[in-house]
Amino acid sequence: MSGLYVYHFGSGHADGSREDKDLLGGKGSGLAEMTRIGIPVPPGFTITTEVCRHFLKTGDYPSGLREQVAANLRRLEVDTGKQFGGESNPLLVSVRSGAASSMPGMMETILNLGLNDRTVEGLASASGNDRFAFDSYRRFISMYSDVVLGVPHSEFEKILDARKEKRGLKADTQLDANDLRAVVAAYKELVVRQTGKPFPEDPEQQLWGAIAAVFNSWNIERAVAYRKMNAIPDNLGTAVNLVAMVYGNMGDDSGTGVVFTRNPSTGERKLFGEFLINAQGEDVVAGIRTPISIEEMARALPEAYEQLLRVQLILERHYRDVQDVEFTVERGDLYLLQTRNGKRTAAAAVRIAVDMADEGLIDEREAVLRVDPKQLDQILHPTIDPKAKPTVLVTGLPASPGAASGIVVFDSLTAIQRSAEGEPVILVRPETSPDDFPGMVASRAIVTSRGGMTSHAAVVARGIGKCCVVGAHELRVDLVNKTFGNNGHTVREGEWITVDGTTGQVLQGKVKTVTPKLSEQFHRLMAWADGYRRMGVRANADTPADARNAREFGAQGIGLCRTEHMFFEGDRIHAMREMILAEKLDTRKKALSKLLPMQREDFAGIFRAMDGLPVTIRLLDPPLHEFLPRSDEEIEHYCEVSGEDQKTVRRSIERHHESNPMLGHRGVRLGITYPEITEMQARAIFEAAAEVLGEGRDVRPEVMVPLVADVEELSRQKQLISRVATEVMAETGTSIGFLIGTMIELPRAALMAGDIARAADFFSFGTNDLTQTAFGLSRDDAASFLPHYIEAGILKEDPFQVIDREGVGQLVQIATWEGRRQRPTLKVGVCGEHGGDPTSIEFFEQVGLDYVSCSPFRVPVARLAAAHAALNNRPTHRPDVRRAATAVEAAGAIPRKPATVR
Repeated sequence: MSGLYVYHFGSGHADGSREDKDLLGGKGSGLAEMTRIGIPVPPGFTITTEVCRHFLKTGDYPSGLREQVAANLRRLEVDTGKQFGGESNPLLVSVRSGAASSMPGMMETILNLGLNDRTVEGLASASGNDRFAFDSYRRFISMYSDVVLGVPHSEFEKILDARKEKRGLKADTQLDANDLRAVVAAYKELVVRQTGKPFPEDPEQQLWGAIAAVFNSWNIERAVAYRKMNAIPDNLGTAVNLVAMVYGNMGDDSGTGVVFTRNPSTGERKLFGEFLINAQGEDVVAGIRTPISIEEMARALPEAYEQLLRVQLILERHYRDVQDVEFTVERGDLYLLQTRNGKRTAAAAVRIAVDMADEGLIDEREAVLRVDPKQLDQILHPTIDPKAKPTVLVTGLPASPGAASGIVVFDSLTAIQRSAEGEPVILVRPETSPDDFPGMVASRAIVTSRGGMTSHAAVVARGIGKCCVVGAHELRVDLVNKTFGNNGHTVREGEWITVDGTTGQVLQGKVKTVTPKLSEQFHRLMAWADGYRRMGVRANADTPADARNAREFGAQGIGLCRTEHMFFEGDRIHAMREMILAEKLDTRKKALSKLLPMQREDFAGIFRAMDGLPVTIRLLDPPLHEFLPRSDEEIEHYCEVSGEDQKTVRRSIERHHESNPMLGHRGVRLGITYPEITEMQARAIFEAAAEVLGEGRDVRPEVMVPLVADVEELSRQKQLISRVATEVMAETGTSIGFLIGTMIELPRAALMAGDIARAADFFSFGTNDLTQTAFGLSRDDAASFLPHYIEAGILKEDPFQVIDREGVGQLVQIATWEGRRQRPTLKVGVCGEHGGDPTSIEFFEQVGLDYVSCSPFRVPVARLAAAHAALNNRPTHRPDVRRAATAVEAAGAIPRKPATVR
């Protein structure tokens, strides 16, 4: 530890500054900085975060702290002309927390410390206001007893309310000095009853009790939860700020308020806040009294208001950001108690950043960095009307943002039927499967009681732009009776609910939503971001409509078109099932001939939508069983359509059963065992390309072979695809430029990347499956235990949401390095869910990937995140990546043999 534990500010001098935020916390460094630039601040001192960490670890204070606090108290007495514990003109202090990262309202505060039965009389005499003195005393007893002694604040409120009721009064301010003397006496009696000890009269004892309580509040439940939600490290600790009291409760010429230098909801350049006459700070935030708007302060206290206008301009120009300011007016004089960068909505963040760039406060680079990419989801999707006060039925995981209302349905077929009749529907399931895809498309929103943030429901919902809540474990879904229930509420099919995919809440009834509009400032900011980013941003899109949406959101191509998603609707799934269940080659080819024009039509639509941009099409990937009929009803329906015998069909379905389908007959393995499938898909791609080229458009197909583990697999598929391309070009008289590459989604593929690169024009990392195979777990099943792992600190974050840099990330690094070492022109991207996660995008920038791909509605998020990553990039030192690859090679996992593409 440094040995200097206490930093003073006052009388125009401060020991610290804004540069000492980690040591003094946000509040302490802000008070020091305001002192330095001449802002009216009450004098005080800050005990550093180092002391907090020492105290929480050892249960005691470092040697020398008490002496430093005593010395600074004496300096404070000189600054104020008052005496701590003095009976004629007592010095009172506030004791406030203040972490380096803003945690508003999460930790404890104590005001008016230093009052006792003697000093309160001195305060009354010095101020000439008995009512003010005893109002301050009753506040202090209540706050100190709650925070330090553990007596609930509500118990004191009961006493205060009883006094007002006895006197027939409504407001606290109507109580006179005698009332407040009686309230103080009752408060002290309550403390004795609750603790068995009298309220402490010694100011020194009060001081150290408050300091310990504020330090301990770093670990109270709400503070821990806030840090977890906002990714704030637990080991930072809080500073403690002891500040000379200034009093907003001295009469009608005094008051307290909170103000933002710009509107935090809209970004409008206008003072925004609230004020209370004759009040202390907690009155504003506690909601005990209804504050007035800051504009009304101009009429009530015009001189203080004018001073506030001047000060807020100074602060905003000094900090070059919106400031959230707490202030007190004492007998007409303004004092600032805190300034910090103001929290704001996404829409406000965008407007403020662009406006400040226009005003010359910041440049375009800083404007881009000012907006958190994760916030953009607020702008891109409908949200619950802030004025609404809905009933929450259940809270799950916020899997896909936005808000929507609709009637509840419990199966895909009903969703399709009722949607076709014009009804807005919400699909509620225990979990979803590929069979549910058509119903998901038809629904406004999806809710599941099981599954995690990368479950089938979550991934598909994000891809098709539907709001979604998953993992609502308290929800009891009854598919037989078509109801769901929780907390005494039962919702039946056809009743209205509202889904908030941004918060994870499922709400009762039809709740009003607000559809945001993309502002001019938004488009300007995104254009600036595009100018700074290095990586391209593509979209995962499976239909022409998805492709058009992606382009509108600024996608530079399609990084993943999942061809299996084209087969789940209507006649398509029947033809797909015929192909899978075919016992003979000619029967299979007959089914494929039905699928060919469907695929060709889809690919042509996507090529038209992405005119001039690359389109990466992944060949068929999912386990075959996902397409097959499951229930007796589905099997009977299939046999009716196909004319096949039920017994034969059931036997064929059983033949396709796999113990672990995720690791079974899928991906490239289908193309190897059934080359006619790859042939059909390749022909559909190149015939569609030829058709769209004939319309005068620019078509750039990229064919991606999934689940490759060995170069021989890719080489054989590449040879087949290239042969079909040649045939189609000869048949149509066109020349089609195309690439053939692979999805790296298996650890072996990552380690064999140098070999595989000899047959690949590009790599695209399928980080969803790469995470599953690297960790050896199913993303759907992991939801049952991953939260415990994260809570226990075994894993820092869910590896399906944020790339696991140490493990999966290492595989990405190795594959990128080895692939480019063999083929320097190798294009490398990522198309897993991590492609839309800002933290993961930062890692991909460091690795040097060429592009990321994500769902269409996350494209703006990825564009801004890629700009942040480029502007903040500290490149991974390439020799480290080489060392990692060399270490694996030394272990014998990467053979270095001469190889040719076969």
